[in-house]
Amino acid sequence: ATVVRHPCPERRDCSSPWGRGSALNWCCCSGDSMSFAQAYTALILLVALERIAELVVSQRHLQWSRARGGVEFGAGHYPFMVVLHTGLLVGALAEVWWWPTPIIPVVSWVMLALVVASQALRWWCIATLGNRWNTRIVIVPGLPKVTGGPYRWLAHPNYVAVVVEGIALPMVGFAWVTAV
Repeated sequence: ATVVRHPCPERRDCSSPWGRGSALNWCCCSGDSMSFAQAYTALILLVALERIAELVVSQRHLQWSRARGGVEFGAGHYPFMVVLHTGLLVGALAEVWWWPTPIIPVVSWVMLALVVASQALRWWCIATLGNRWNTRIVIVPGLPKVTGGPYRWLAHPNYVAVVVEGIALPMVGFAWVTAV
């Protein structure tokens, strides 16, 4: 596999099996194209916007659940989860900008595909659970267990999405420390 210096401080250092001007070459060798770090920052910002959308949906669903007697479990760990998810985004960005490591473009593309797949799985979970989904663990008494959508095969598919994304998103930028 070809290793690309990143974020490509000198255009002459860049090499890629796809060529200098290719969209698959995430280096700043093509002149006007954005640097890898800038593209990665855009990805992180998109994920952050998606998180905000999740929080809006979650708050609406939380109100629905509580109005029906929903009982929250694990409320004490919720602030830690917020810090963890925020730290993932901030840490990955910091690592890419201030501690850049060589990247292997094909690995970055595979990790990006996993990020997209984890987002799709998360939104499939949200669509399947409907009003019952939120970022907290809330059980509404009397409602049957959900067995459709991804819950047909996995007991907790949203957690699978979170774990895959938690590893893959930093690895798009080869932010090893954040991924671990």
